[in-house]
Amino acid sequence: MGVVTLLVFRRGVEYFPVFIGYLLLLWLGGVVFAEAREKLSGRAPRALAAVIDYTVQTLLHGLLLFLLPIYYASTTFGSGNAWLLAALAASALLTTIDPWYRAVVARAPWAEVGLFWVGLFASLNAALPLVGLSTEWVLLLGGGLSVLSLLPAARRLLRISWAPAVLRVTLGAVLFGVCLWWGRAWVPPVPLYLIRATFARTVEELEPVDPVARISSRKLLAWGRVAAFTAIAAPSGLSQPIYHVWLENDRNVGEMLLTTIRGGRRGGFRTYSWKTDLGADPTGLWQVDVRTVHGQLVGRVRLSVTAP
Repeated sequence: MGVVTLLVFRRGVEYFPVFIGYLLLLWLGGVVFAEAREKLSGRAPRALAAVIDYTVQTLLHGLLLFLLPIYYASTTFGSGNAWLLAALAASALLTTIDPWYRAVVARAPWAEVGLFWVGLFASLNAALPLVGLSTEWVLLLGGGLSVLSLLPAARRLLRISWAPAVLRVTLGAVLFGVCLWWGRAWVPPVPLYLIRATFARTVEELEPVDPVARISSRKLLAWGRVAAFTAIAAPSGLSQPIYHVWLENDRNVGEMLLTTIRGGRRGGFRTYSWKTDLGADPTGLWQVDVRTVHGQLVGRVRLSVTAP
């Protein structure tokens, strides 16, 4: 299922809303079966209990597996936003191996609740931008709603009444949403992802001319300038301002706000920026980070400039 999702996701982002709806249905189905299991605990025949347990695990596994390729596409490896992909991969692996999953759930009943929470948060983070929600509210609302969904489980696990459970979970939702907004640079900017990125001598008709990943400083100075070309995929109906951050040997040498990208374009939304002030000796590693206006990293491209 994960491979199929990745193939279709790469071929056409217009299918993305369908996947998000399916993910939310998987999450809801898993929660319903989990609650039914709690009500039937100790009263259902062993065979029925086993079927319900397996159904919950299967729904949870499907949810996590479908999220993996979506977050894989939006994650920039080597950056701080890879943690969520790692958490999803570890969770999917846990739900794949039956003995591991059974052992963990038996020893820590809250683990299953935590897995459903990870799946819901990741789904909301990808789904909310598609319904027109402003990007500055996505993490606040997605994080808060995912924590609020834990209310029944929190009341059951903590063995407290509804009033204190509502108070604790609400405070937790607010705190988590604020923390997410503060650390938004560490969250992948799903559903955006980078299709193509390269440095080039120039850009004509929105296509890079003489793309390079390695160049001598003499040739670069002869060019007189260099362009950073990026093509960003986004589903139809999604718009997001982005900017290029230029770095030379890890030193910020310029930030350029680009146009607002529009989703639904085959091949991605193509844009570029220029750098003409190359200095007397541009030798070293040049890098352009593609970021949203709120600081989330969409992707990066590097250029190695060698000595003459």
